[in-house]
Amino acid sequence: MITLTETAADKVKEFMASKDHPDLALRIYVSKGGCSGFSYGMALDAAQEDDNVYEFNGIKVVIDPQSAPYLEGIEVDYVNSMMGGGFSITNPNAVSSCGCGHSFRTKDDAGAANSCSH
Repeated sequence: MITLTETAADKVKEFMASKDHPDLALRIYVSKGGCSGFSYGMALDAAQEDDNVYEFNGIKVVIDPQSAPYLEGIEVDYVNSMMGGGFSITNPNAVSSCGCGHSFRTKDDAGAANSCSH
């Protein structure tokens, strides 16, 4: 199970409305890479047949089967700071993450680490 905070759901709704894509879902996924081994990704996408589908405050969230084990128990929030706003993922499976906050490493599968570049 994952959690999408009300603040994050509101921001996704706002973004979907501005892009005129109210029929799409928020896809959250993991890919190999990043400075800690895995990187988070988010995109607006249509749900696929084998996706795990969740709904929060009217927002559909989909996660592919390969990413699901790495994202089990995550909380997605939207945070405003002095440097701007952005989505924040708290992942109980991560044993470490990099300073940029976009990549992580798990206890059992670290992936191949790359440098942090934004």
